[in-house]
Amino acid sequence: MMSVVSEILDHNHKFVEEKAYEVYQTSKFPEKKIVVLTCMDTRLTELLPNAMGLKNGDAKVLKNAGAMVISPFDSAIQGILVGLWQLGAEEVVVVGHHDCGMAGLEGSATLEKMKENGISDDMLSALSDGGVNLEKWLSGFESVPDNVQNSVNMIKQHPLLPEGTKVHGLIIDPGTGKLDLVVEDQ
Repeated sequence: MMSVVSEILDHNHKFVEEKAYEVYQTSKFPEKKIVVLTCMDTRLTELLPNAMGLKNGDAKVLKNAGAMVISPFDSAIQGILVGLWQLGAEEVVVVGHHDCGMAGLEGSATLEKMKENGISDDMLSALSDGGVNLEKWLSGFESVPDNVQNSVNMIKQHPLLPEGTKVHGLIIDPGTGKLDLVVEDQ
């Protein structure tokens, strides 16, 4: 049986050979001057850009579990700051979604699955002794709107955010693409 990576590489060989990439060529600078932080949910891969009217090259799009900003120094903030300071973006849009897998997710359940599949208590203890609260780190949030609001607030309050940067929050329906406003930064 062919592995997923083998299938990808076979497809890629044809893709490059046929120059199918030409329709996707664009600048590294976002045309609409926005950074979008959204969830990694598979339903949003094509739906979100289409629902937002974005084409290839319009935005810097960052994805993580739940569109969550959990620390002033996490990778979401890093990507946002690089987009704003180095790549010409001027606004940020956080987009959560209904029926998010991070809503109500308890870190303890993920830790149990890890243990069931061979991650030792010693390993988990060593990481916890290193200052990481794994249960909290692996947990989600209670409410999608509250999470979007929290992520917007974390970005807005960041001391390295360029002055005057607008940060907005939306929620998308992963079935229909309907967008609901949570925060419009004036």
